[in-house]
Amino acid sequence: MSEKKLNLTLKVWRQKNAKEAGNFITYKVTDISTDMSFLEMFDVLNEQLINKGEEPIAFDHDCREGICGMCSMYINGRAHGPAQGTTTCQLHMRKFKDGDTITVEPWRASSFPVIKDLVVDRSAFDHIISAGGFVSVNTGNAQDANNLPVPKNDADNAFAAAACIGCGACVAACKNSSAMLFVSAKVSQLALLPQGQIERETRVLNMVKTMDDEGFGSCTNTGACEAECPKEISVENIARLNREYLMANLK
Repeated sequence: MSEKKLNLTLKVWRQKNAKEAGNFITYKVTDISTDMSFLEMFDVLNEQLINKGEEPIAFDHDCREGICGMCSMYINGRAHGPAQGTTTCQLHMRKFKDGDTITVEPWRASSFPVIKDLVVDRSAFDHIISAGGFVSVNTGNAQDANNLPVPKNDADNAFAAAACIGCGACVAACKNSSAMLFVSAKVSQLALLPQGQIERETRVLNMVKTMDDEGFGSCTNTGACEAECPKEISVENIARLNREYLMANLK
């Protein structure tokens, strides 16, 4: 079976730095294999630009396995592109057709300022994690797992929340640039487990305060965050976050 090739038009956001205005630049790429990932296609484009003496497009990437959450591209109006539950690095070119025009932008949120081209500063997420995304444990040998019984439903929900990779797609998808899905996943992950009980109240109060201080918007309740999340984190975590926050304030 012969390999399929695509000829594409790319409209890519180029921005020299955080202070200067950016704009879309149009590029043509040819003979793109449908077996390539979206990032591999960008590698081909950057190689062409370098060979022509032009500056390559800056974009975030690391693991290219859907784990690190760095491949934050807004593709044709959707965070991470058209495939459900898929990061940009896992998106393959077979999702597109020959002759397609593809528009690629960085995340659009005031809390995620553009550094250069498609790279944004997501250190706001780091600040939220620093505010409460940890547990206090005694030093020494770890307890045997069977000495810390966890109801299966709680364990399953904690594991599902822990799947969040902090990519920021939820923020990019939300019209208010809310970080509620991200924060709720991190709060839920620890609130459901015995190890997370020591800081349970202070955690949610500190993380929500930091989220607000970083300038993220309020939840819209539209579910766009869950729809675009590459790990399909449930909005049920947001309901749990609200309960945790209410109880912490009452205490």
